[in-house]
Amino acid sequence: MQGLAAPSREEKLRFLKALEEDAEFRYAVAGLIGLGEVLSELKRLREDFQRHVELEEKRWEENRRLWEENSRRWEEAYKRFEAIESELRRLREDFNKAYERFDRRLAALGARWGIEAEEAFREAMRGVVEEILGAGKVEKWVYYDEGGEVLGYPARIEVDVLVRDSTHVLIEVKSSASEGDVAKLWRIGKLYARVKGVKPRLALVTPFISEEGLEAARKLGVEVYTRT
Repeated sequence: MQGLAAPSREEKLRFLKALEEDAEFRYAVAGLIGLGEVLSELKRLREDFQRHVELEEKRWEENRRLWEENSRRWEEAYKRFEAIESELRRLREDFNKAYERFDRRLAALGARWGIEAEEAFREAMRGVVEEILGAGKVEKWVYYDEGGEVLGYPARIEVDVLVRDSTHVLIEVKSSASEGDVAKLWRIGKLYARVKGVKPRLALVTPFISEEGLEAARKLGVEVYTRT
């Protein structure tokens, strides 16, 4: 195919003159000259935009995958946490049950030991009491307090009694004594006086007594025999 012939000198002069004199023609030529560059720039921009869109889509896809993975991990972690919490709750319940059983056994053992220890102490102190309070035999007075004068409810009352001549001495022997023990002996003394018609002396024998117990004994007229 034969190419186009180059414009002659006259054609070039006419073309230049038209550019110089015809503004509309000049703008048209200028537009044609810049169109290729504009189209090329638009193509480049479109390609850059497409690459940007593809990159963002990849990022979104990666973020979505990471989010799903994190959600799955959180769900698994939450399930493990629920399992651990359930196990801890079960262990706490088992511990509480075991502690309650232990506490009941300990209380029962302590109560039994306390009673046995108190009885052993009382037996050991019988001879000492007779020496302290003088000649006489210590016996036990047992009475059913139907009116609840001593404990506030009907109960069987026991107390050691030493009778010497016409003097009756009610004796309470305690391994340790408190204000409540003093008050109880005083109420037993009132009951004894009503039943027997004899006002007894009240003697509390103990190696240990609280300050409140000593004060109560002083006010109620209870004699305290202690190591202090």
